[in-house]
Formats: sequence, structure tokens, C-alpha cells
Amino acid sequence: MKALVLAGGSGTRLRPITHTSAKQLVPVANKPVLFYGLESLAEAGVRDVGIVVGETSGEIREAVGDGSRFGIRVTYIHQVRPLGLAHAVLISRDFLGDDDFVMYLGDNFIVGGITEIVDAFREERPDAHIMLTPVSDPSAFGVAELDLSGNVIALEEKPQHPKSDLALVGVYLFTPLVHEAVRSIEPSARGEMEITDAIQWLIGNGKNVRSTTITGYWKDTGNVTDMLEVNRSVLEVLEPEQAGDVDSESEIIGRVRIEKGARVRRSRIVGPAVVGAGATVTDSYIGPFTSIAAECAVDDSEIEYSIVLTGASVRGVRRIEASLIGRQVDVTPAPRVPAAHRFVLGDHSKVQICS
Repeated sequence: MKALVLAGGSGTRLRPITHTSAKQLVPVANKPVLFYGLESLAEAGVRDVGIVVGETSGEIREAVGDGSRFGIRVTYIHQVRPLGLAHAVLISRDFLGDDDFVMYLGDNFIVGGITEIVDAFREERPDAHIMLTPVSDPSAFGVAELDLSGNVIALEEKPQHPKSDLALVGVYLFTPLVHEAVRSIEPSARGEMEITDAIQWLIGNGKNVRSTTITGYWKDTGNVTDMLEVNRSVLEVLEPEQAGDVDSESEIIGRVRIEKGARVRRSRIVGPAVVGAGATVTDSYIGPFTSIAAECAVDDSEIEYSIVLTGASVRGVRRIEASLIGRQVDVTPAPRVPAAHRFVLGDHSKVQICS
């Protein structure tokens, strides 16, 4: 079995972070989201991985390399622009050949990996197998409709009136029959070749499409709220470690990982939290569910439930929470200005001022 990992999207919902960085490389607990997916594939025994890349191709290639660090072999497939998931399958035909494959969206996060579903697919080999999960707003996703026996009978992409609350998780398993399906569909009203249409083609032609509804944790890390929530979930199972330099005046509470080369001075860190290599934390408070990346500086500040990317500095800031701070960002207090009231008041006005 091969894998097709999609890493070509532009990440508009994570801007301005993704103006200068691929959305799949935004870190969770100081590790890019994409890496978690590649590790899941390797754990499931998949070795040949095609990564579909777009305008951030150079950054993805530099981060992933040949895949050997993950125990996989990587082939890069360039997509001129994102024209839908089915289009990604279409342009990857030469790489995929006649092998079964798992398609994995590079910005998705699934706790517990995909080994179980991959093993089941290898053994039973339906024509397609999709993963589903209940969501509160199914209109934002591809949605599946099941019959009373749990068989997939219909799929629809981002429907205005969803027929169920079961959204497609960003992992799909296919036999080579899907290549006929993607050649048989037309672009949707959005101008994209939808993988839901291709799977619907399989259903309409009497093919065997199965589903698994997952109860574990899944997130599409396409926006800041979801990124912070995924960061929280990963930090919940963080293995504590103190490889950095922590002075006697600092207090470390709970599951905290302080990486090699990090320095903590006169500070309080309450886990789960991680402080990256070469980072400095001085006279500060780092609260739960916070990831401080490598070479950051936090000085005389408080930060909690946040992600701070490489090389950023936070100095003299009373309180930061639920934030995503980009690379090489400087956060400092605004200059103080004299308090004053300024008016243009008409005749016979009455003004009350609290001061």
C-alpha cells in the first residue's frame, strides 16, 4: 500500500501565519502538524509516500526531505494550484500505479493514528473506505449519509442542508478503481474536483464503500482555534523532561518539557507545557497548554494556552492567552500616553466624566 499526502493548500484561514509558512508546518507541541501524519503512516506500515505540494513546495521539501527520518520514502508531486482532492489523485496516477493507497490530508490531526483502519482495509479490501466523525456544523465539511445498516449511501460536499452530522475525516483508503472514478467526474460549482463526487460515483456504480465512525480525537487544523485545541490535546500526554537549565528560583509544576539549551530564570511554569531548545524564560509565568518554540524569549511576561513560534520574543507583557504568535515576532507593551479627554461640545451641553 502507498500513501498520498496532500500538502499543497494555501491555508487562508490561518493567515497571516501562512503568508510566510506552509499551514502543514505550523507546529503543535513544537512539531509540525504534517509530521504527525507522516509518523502515523509509518506506524501503519506504509513506506512509499507521495506528497502533493503547491506554492509552499520548497518549504515542505526542506522540512521533510527524503522521508528517511520518518522511515518512509517520499516522492514529491507538484500541483500547479489546489483544484480539489480528486484532482490530486488524478495528477498522482503515475506514482500510485495499480496499488491500493491511503490519502491523508496533511493538516489533519488524528489521535491514536490510523494503523487499525489500514490493517482492516488490507485484509478486507473494499473499493473505498472513509472515516467519519460527528461534528456540530456539518455544512463546513463533506457529509456522509448512512442507511440503517451503516452502509454509505450518499456523500455531499459542504451541503447547505446536511442529511447527517457525520463529516468526512481527512483520511481515505482506495483501491485502484478510484482512478476511473476521478476521471469520470466534473468540477463542482466551486470549480474543484471533489473527492466526495468520486466516492459517490463508486456508490452509484454499485461499488463497495465502507465507513468507520471514529470516537477518538480528530481536528482539521485549518484555523487558530483548532490549532490551539490540538496543541492542548498533544500536551495532555506530554512526557515531562528537563534537559535545559533551570535555576533554583524557578518553579516547575506538572508535565513540563524543557528542551536542551533552554534557560529558565526566576520563573514559574505550570504544565502541560513545552519550552523549546535555546529558548529563554526570565521573570515570567508560562501557564498550561503553552508551546514555546526554539530560540524564543519570554521576559517579564505571562502567557497561557498559546503557541509561540520560533524566534519570537514576548517582553514586559502582563498577560497573553489563546494566541498564536508567529516566527520572529516581537511583542512589547505599548508606550504610555497621558490620560486626557478631548471634546468639541455644543452650547448648553451636559457632560459626566468618570476620572
